[in-house]
Amino acid sequence: MQACGSPQADASGSAAVDMSQLISAENCFDLLTKAKREGAEAQQRRLYRFMSDHYLQVLRSPAVYGRLSAGERELILAQRMEGRKVLTVAETCEVYDSRPQSPQLPAPEDPGPRRVFFLQPHAQRWEELTRLPEQVPARGSGMCTMYNYLFVAGGMSAHADGRSKASDRVFCYNPRTGLWTQIRPLTQPRCQLRLVSMDGFLYAIGGECLFTVERYDPRADRWTQVAPLPKGSFAVAHEATACGGELFVSGGSLFYRLLRYDSRRDEWEECPFNESRRRSTDMVAHRSLVYRFDVDRERAGVSVYRYNTVVKVWLGGASFALENPLPFRCAVLEDRIYCVNRSHVRQFEVREEREGFLPEVLPSPAEARGSLVPFVLTLTRD
Repeated sequence: MQACGSPQADASGSAAVDMSQLISAENCFDLLTKAKREGAEAQQRRLYRFMSDHYLQVLRSPAVYGRLSAGERELILAQRMEGRKVLTVAETCEVYDSRPQSPQLPAPEDPGPRRVFFLQPHAQRWEELTRLPEQVPARGSGMCTMYNYLFVAGGMSAHADGRSKASDRVFCYNPRTGLWTQIRPLTQPRCQLRLVSMDGFLYAIGGECLFTVERYDPRADRWTQVAPLPKGSFAVAHEATACGGELFVSGGSLFYRLLRYDSRRDEWEECPFNESRRRSTDMVAHRSLVYRFDVDRERAGVSVYRYNTVVKVWLGGASFALENPLPFRCAVLEDRIYCVNRSHVRQFEVREEREGFLPEVLPSPAEARGSLVPFVLTLTRD
């Protein structure tokens, strides 16, 4: 009788071992060394793929990542980014309101499991990718992607006594494995924060009545405080993006202000004021330009302002008429900025020869609930 856990015999009688079941973050480098020594190229490819699929685990393991060559590090990261980039959205219970949400207010009604959808590029059909863990707060979380992972941090979570409390927990979704994990919590609870990735770090920026900023180093699995936002800048409802290795923050109650963070000097500085006095619905970066979208519901339109981060000037703003211009969130995919809310998805083209909203309006997920936060992931499946 075959012992439990022993390798199964194939039709020829030889033992066939599924090596993918034996590889782990602890032994993958030793197995790679053995495969190199034996000239087992197929096994080497499997091991590199494993490291790519479990990139964060490998990255924070000095015994593995620290012993890989520079070329091998580039290889596993490049493999992780292989596939089809798709527009993805997550359901939240956000309310577009700049007023602070008191933790003494009753918790909102539980909306049930919140889903993440992705748009099939050719069929123009939304499909469910995953569901947010139940522990992720229903509102106020920050979301962004890095190394083809989705990170969700902070938020306002409900407690047994019916009250709400800011959360410090951080969750991570790996589309290569389909698994959610919990990583190191924030150094302080945050709600309505902005989460931005830049140069291999995550930045948790502000939040309701918070000016502090902290940075996550995935190799050390650690959050550390960096220079806070200047006092009196953006206590609530701010927007943030990364461009050219610098962070930019705008919005809030001081609509026209734009701050720039230099990570090398760990300093914030004031950029030229923006002429708009309207609240921005979102701000994203494409190449060397920061795009800021302001919704004018009274005039049924959207104003788009561009900040050139190289010459450090605002470029002339452009206004576009839109039917039912409800607030939206943005994500950049190639040369388009996708402006997403529950009613529709608008495409803003940013190529040099033309710029503006395309006439084609894409559908949003028909069954989506609450508000939608868009981002881009790379998926291996069609």
